[in-house]
Amino acid sequence: MGDGITVSNVLIRKLERYTRLSQVDRDACHALSCSRPRHYRAKEDVVREGDRPEFIYLILDGWAGRYKYLPDGRRQIVSFFLPGDICDINIFVLREMDHFVGALSRLKVAQITRGDFETATLDNPRLLQALYWDTLVATAIQREWALNLGQRSALERVAHLICEAFIRLRVAGRTVGNRCDWPITQIALAEASGLTPVHVSRTLQALAAQGLIEMENRTLHIPDLDALMQAGLFTAHYLHLDHEGRHIDSNEG
Repeated sequence: MGDGITVSNVLIRKLERYTRLSQVDRDACHALSCSRPRHYRAKEDVVREGDRPEFIYLILDGWAGRYKYLPDGRRQIVSFFLPGDICDINIFVLREMDHFVGALSRLKVAQITRGDFETATLDNPRLLQALYWDTLVATAIQREWALNLGQRSALERVAHLICEAFIRLRVAGRTVGNRCDWPITQIALAEASGLTPVHVSRTLQALAAQGLIEMENRTLHIPDLDALMQAGLFTAHYLHLDHEGRHIDSNEG
């Protein structure tokens, strides 16, 4: 489900929320998006803890998650990666990965080497600034997730995660009206929200009973986004979608 945004444009669409890119910048984004495409099945690991970092991963289509395991096998999802997201532009400073990244649905990524990244950004400082701005937004999302786990009720947590994911998907051009594909399982949502799958199921039923969400055949419909945002104590300011990077705008029209 989407509004016709191609995978090669998803990074451009996202970064232009922060700054206006020149044609040279857009060409560099396109080159990154076409770098070493790879497909993964749902539940397949993209990188594993202990691996040596080889690539920056750009999500072109589908959902991925960053997660950690406890010794007894319990898993905590600490972030979602959606189309247009980049997994850690500074990853090459690590000697080995300290977490997993895996596919939560069918997934398509671009594998970007250090050389690819340097080629794209060396002569495009505005593009590099926009990518760093995106990294700051990713850090802001992590702070909001910590607040979610520490302070919000079960209903607020789940409503907040749904609102955030929906708005990020809308930025990526992956929504139609107030509908979007919703491929993740209740187990994955539980692992992201710090709840049990049974508690998540009951919470989703409560949200549906209040007319705040409708889910059918892996499709999410939000009849009243403002009402769902209110239920989840959600404000989108931490996503910084209001062109706040305009001070680094291109001089090109």
